[in-house]
Amino acid sequence: MTLRTRFAPSPTGFLHIGGARTALFCHLHARHNRGQWLLRVEDTDRERSSEEAVAVIIEGLRWLGLVADEGPYFQSRRTARHLEVAHQLLDAGKAYRCYCTKEELDGMREEQRARHEKPRYDGRCRRRQDPPPPGRPAVIRFITPQGGDLHFSDRIQGDIRYPNDELDDLILVRSDGSPTYNLAVVVDDHDMGINFVVRGEDHLSNTPRQIHLFQALGWEVPVYAHMPLLHGADGAKLSKRHGAVSVLHYRDAGFLPEAVNNYLVRLGWSHKDQEVFTMEEMIRLFEIGEVGRSAAIFDLAKLEWLNGQHLRAASPERLAPLLVEALQRQGIANPDPGLAKAVLPQFVERAKTLVEMAEKARFYFLEAHPEFDPAAAAKHLTPPMAPPLQELRALLADADPWDVTTVEAHFRTVLERHHLKTGQLAQPVRVALTGGTVSPGIFEVLHCLGRETSLARLDKAIAFLSRPG
Repeated sequence: MTLRTRFAPSPTGFLHIGGARTALFCHLHARHNRGQWLLRVEDTDRERSSEEAVAVIIEGLRWLGLVADEGPYFQSRRTARHLEVAHQLLDAGKAYRCYCTKEELDGMREEQRARHEKPRYDGRCRRRQDPPPPGRPAVIRFITPQGGDLHFSDRIQGDIRYPNDELDDLILVRSDGSPTYNLAVVVDDHDMGINFVVRGEDHLSNTPRQIHLFQALGWEVPVYAHMPLLHGADGAKLSKRHGAVSVLHYRDAGFLPEAVNNYLVRLGWSHKDQEVFTMEEMIRLFEIGEVGRSAAIFDLAKLEWLNGQHLRAASPERLAPLLVEALQRQGIANPDPGLAKAVLPQFVERAKTLVEMAEKARFYFLEAHPEFDPAAAAKHLTPPMAPPLQELRALLADADPWDVTTVEAHFRTVLERHHLKTGQLAQPVRVALTGGTVSPGIFEVLHCLGRETSLARLDKAIAFLSRPG
C-alpha cells in the first residue's frame, strides 16, 4: 500500500516556523517511504480564514521547496460530503439530535462544577424520548462509546490510552448546519486515502475522538505521529518574540530555504553527530520514529550558523541572483548581476545571511559616490595623505592590465616612495572607495570596482582632503 500523508494548515494566518516544520516532516516521511503527501487547506472557520493567508501559506511552502503531490484541496468545498456522513451516523443510530439551549448547557456545567466534576455534556438528549421543541435548532452529536479505554500506538509519542468516560458526545454538526472540525478531518482523511497522519502534539487530544468516528463508520484508522511542539529558549511555547513569525520573514531576512529546512529537521530529529544536511540526505536518512518526544528549542543563533554553512556551500550561480534581490530590497535599483557574482567570494565567509552580505557589499553597487563616515574621514582623509593618494591615482589610471597583481604592484610603489606602512595607505583608500574602514582586501576591492569607478572615488577623496581649512 502506498503511504499517503497530508499537511493541513488552517488559513487563519501566515505559515509560521512550527507549521513549516510539520510540512517538512510530512514531505520527508513521504519521500523516504516513496509515498505521497497532499496539501489540504482546513478553512471551515470561515470568519477567520482568508484567501490572503492561503496565498501566503502556499508561497511559503514553495519557497521552502516543499511541493505537495496533490492539492491544495479546500475543506470548505466539501461541506455536502461532511453532512452526508453525519446523516449516515444519524440514520445508523450512532448519532442523535441535541436540542439543549445555551442556558441549559450553562446550568448543567454550573451544577457539575458545584459537585467538583469536570464540566462536560452529560448526554441528556441521547436519552430523550419526548418530541423535540418546535422550531428549536438542533446540533448533531456523536454517541461516544462509554466505559473502557481507547488505545492507539503513536509513532512518536508511543502507546496512548484515553478513558472513554473522559470524552463527552462530540458535536458533529452545529445548529447552523455547518460541520465541525473533527468530523470534516475524518471524512477528508478517509476520502483522500490518508493512512499516515503527521501533525503537532497539540492535536493529540483530538485523536481519540477521530478514531471513534473512524471506527463507527467502519473505516480504516490511519497511523498517527504527533510531533512535540517548539519552545523558545526560555521554555515557553514558541511565540512571535521567539521567532514564530512567517516563514517568508526568514526569506526576506536573507536565509536560504535549504538552511531553514536543515534547521527545522534538527528540531526533534538527529542523525549521529551530523549537523549540516542537504535535502537529499534528509530524505534518505529521516525516520519519523526517531523524532524525540521532548519539546524542541528554537535557537535563532543556530539557524544563523547553519545559514552561513549553506551560504558557503552554495555555488556563485545560486547566490548571485539572491544577492541581487537582497540589494534591491536595500534600495539599489539595478544591481549588476555580473558584479554580484564577482564579489561573492569576498563576502561569503564574512556573512551569516544574504541581508548581511548585501549590507557589506552595498558600496560596490552605488551609482553615486559613497558618503564618508565622518569619524573615518576625520582620521584617515587628512591633508598629508593627498600626495600619496594623488600618485596612486595617477599610477592606477595607466595600470595595464587592470587586475589584482598590477593594482597591488602600483600600491606598493607608492608605499615605498612615501615610506608608508600598508595600513597607512590602505585605510584612506578604503574610506575613499567604500565610505568606511571595513571591507575585503583593498586590492580585490579596486579590481572589482573597476578602473573608472575607482578613479572617480579616489578623486572625490582627494578633493575632500585638499579642501581649505
